[in-house]
Amino acid sequence: MEHREFIERISEEPVITAVKSDEGLEKAFQADSQAVFILYGDAATIPDIVKKVRDHGKIAMVHIDLINGLSAKTAAVDFIRKYTEADGIITTKASLMQYAKKLGLNTVLRYFVLDSMAFENIRKESQPGMVQPDIIEFLPGVILPSVISEINHITRVPIMAGGLISTKEEIISALNGGATAVSTTNENAWFL
Repeated sequence: MEHREFIERISEEPVITAVKSDEGLEKAFQADSQAVFILYGDAATIPDIVKKVRDHGKIAMVHIDLINGLSAKTAAVDFIRKYTEADGIITTKASLMQYAKKLGLNTVLRYFVLDSMAFENIRKESQPGMVQPDIIEFLPGVILPSVISEINHITRVPIMAGGLISTKEEIISALNGGATAVSTTNENAWFL
């Protein structure tokens, strides 16, 4: 899937289902979300989990940092590319994101926005000439709209909010603040 199509499909249904279990995965298939963020599994099960997502016509994004049995090395990205049908990866590691981009995978780079250092990291990694993710996801997603605006100002790529989002008001606040989408494991929020 081309990177432009990835962004367009994410934008169409801006509440992204993020799943932590097989039960959550089954519920995600009932949601309108175009993408599933896979936050569980191991090296033996992730190919089958991804296949189920793809068989339901959804974008399969694997949070590579959370898959048991995969290390924080480029070999893990090679594994995802070679042995799964994943559309891309989610990671907190810029080096893995950069490598995944070289392999043609879509990428979501996650940042934990806990203090001003997060802004500096985003700014540093958003400099011209740096390989950019397709989307930056910031956590927690319930931060103030002014913080979302600041992140939008720093980066040249679309941003999304994730983490602790559970109400319609929180979703609307993030989207109105400038987020392209939100991701949430809260199954009730998938159907708002």
